[in-house]
Amino acid sequence: RLRSFAIGRTEVTQGQWRAVMGGNPSHFAACGEACPVESVSWYDAYQYVRKLNEKTGKTYRLPTEGEWEYACRAGEKHPYCGGASHDRVAWYYRNSAGKTHPVARKRANAWGLYDMSGNVGEWVQDCYAKDYADAPSDGGAWEGGSCQARVQRGSHWSYDLPPGVLPSDRHSSPPAFRDFNSGFRLARTLP
Repeated sequence: RLRSFAIGRTEVTQGQWRAVMGGNPSHFAACGEACPVESVSWYDAYQYVRKLNEKTGKTYRLPTEGEWEYACRAGEKHPYCGGASHDRVAWYYRNSAGKTHPVARKRANAWGLYDMSGNVGEWVQDCYAKDYADAPSDGGAWEGGSCQARVQRGSHWSYDLPPGVLPSDRHSSPPAFRDFNSGFRLARTLP
């Protein structure tokens, strides 16, 4: 059973990043304040969360893999996060024109969450493991092993379909890895 949590309706935007961190690391900075921040590593996302928590006095964090997939599926059985048509819910290789797009322009899933199947891949808290053996049963982050790689969920604007944006799709990268496909969204544990 998952712990109660809240998750961001969209990926963290360039405007939100600038308000907390100053500057903008995004390759697609010309896309604007409403576009997802990208070209951030897992470490960068962690620093954003730390600074945001200091500024707000709240306790934001990255979602866990279990939370991310649960939120993506939103209690439905669609092949993509929000529907059966990838063109309606995701920015990906065939419709992105080779760039990111402002958040929340595609159809949301049943819980009002946008861009979980595309735009940028999203860092989550978990260390990468090839399978879910020994993963926490409460949806908590899997922090076992040496944590040489962290997990990204969802997909991104340059990924082709299928299966790139299926709710179960996952990727791993070293936590210092940065590229113009990598962003994140926030979560909070609820009482």
